[in-house]
Amino acid sequence: MFTGLIEGTGTLLRLDRRGGDAQMLIQANFPMHDVRLGESMAVDGACLTVVSSQRNVFTVDVSIETLNCTTLGSKRTGARLNLERALRLGDRLGGHMVSGHVDGIGVLRDRCLEGRSLRLFFQVPSDLTRYIIEKGSIAVNGISLTVNGCTESHFDVNIIPHTAGETTISEIQPGEAVNIETDLIGKYVEKILAARVNGPQEPREKRQVDEAFLKMHGYL
Repeated sequence: MFTGLIEGTGTLLRLDRRGGDAQMLIQANFPMHDVRLGESMAVDGACLTVVSSQRNVFTVDVSIETLNCTTLGSKRTGARLNLERALRLGDRLGGHMVSGHVDGIGVLRDRCLEGRSLRLFFQVPSDLTRYIIEKGSIAVNGISLTVNGCTESHFDVNIIPHTAGETTISEIQPGEAVNIETDLIGKYVEKILAARVNGPQEPREKRQVDEAFLKMHGYL
């Protein structure tokens, strides 16, 4: 489990393809001398396992599933990556609950300056927008952000100078792909409510949790 508060960035030193999966060799720009083998690490929002480490350089395994569902497989040597170590019990939860299980890939469509902040507009698959709400939380390349507004295919976020300086978010240009993880609480709520009406075996596409349903069961 992670918070979406990026600890620092890293540089991809090497991406080794190994059959269907891969390994990434990454150099972090912050102290990581106490990283242990088997530890979880969020790399651009994807939860990966550390299989070797030496000082600030570490290696993670990347499964074929992760390569297919994230942007990691397209990264090239020298790419900068957002890094976050797993949350420890007792730590402050300053962002939101991030699992590191990427839901899909979004694309930056536009960006503009608003005062001292940067506003980014992303397009995402329609099956993800059902979990994106105005003023809700979302993780973009592992960064916990607040949704400013959303439609059936887009959402936008505001990037303050601190976040722009401490992560790679300000480097993204229109047309670039990003890893998206929606708020996991919404997914659990949908499944629980759908099961009450249709039963747990009902195909996902046939479940209908709409405003009328929520009013009928006292949620609105």
